[in-house]
Amino acid sequence: MKRESGFTLVELAIVLVIIGLLLGGVLKGQELISSAKVKNMAGDFRNIQVMLYGYQDKFRALPGDDVAVATHLSGATPAETGNPGNAVIEGQWDSVDAKDESFLFWQHVRLAGLAAGSTDPAIPEYAPRNADGGRFGVQSLAPFRTTGISDASLSGLYVACSGGVAGKLAKQLDVTLDDGATASGAMRVIAQAAMPGASLANDKVTDGDLYTVCMTF
Repeated sequence: MKRESGFTLVELAIVLVIIGLLLGGVLKGQELISSAKVKNMAGDFRNIQVMLYGYQDKFRALPGDDVAVATHLSGATPAETGNPGNAVIEGQWDSVDAKDESFLFWQHVRLAGLAAGSTDPAIPEYAPRNADGGRFGVQSLAPFRTTGISDASLSGLYVACSGGVAGKLAKQLDVTLDDGATASGAMRVIAQAAMPGASLANDKVTDGDLYTVCMTF
């Protein structure tokens, strides 16, 4: 008589336990990666304020907008667009124009020793990136109202934005740095392709989609 061979119930149970442990480890790993990204992005928003106010305290001018930057810092490039010296960081936060104040902001704070990174605006590595690879930048709030969010409830003088942020991380960022509501407070979440546009309510932010996160200060 031919005997059938196969797994016993005990063996199947062990396999299922192992699969469960592996899946749990993967999910935990993804959670840790997401938390690390949020922490990194939150640091970007906190550090930008230290850079700006540190430069202003040192030179009595705004990085990017400093008309005497070549005197203050060896090798620095003065902005050629906008109105340098008017106490407004002009140009889009994600500008790629090496003549814009918002783009030269990074060279000025780096030369001043307030941030790490390349001081050569001509190379691809110059433009700052967030933990997901999206652009990160800053500009004054007044011009941002016409190109970003026109909501009159936004307060402050400056706005920092981080692009290409997954919806799940965007919501976690708002909880970490603001009021947890993506359509109110100092931090707002905007659909990636909707600039200028309105900030989104939490139930409109989809975890897997990409957004721009902006915070005023």
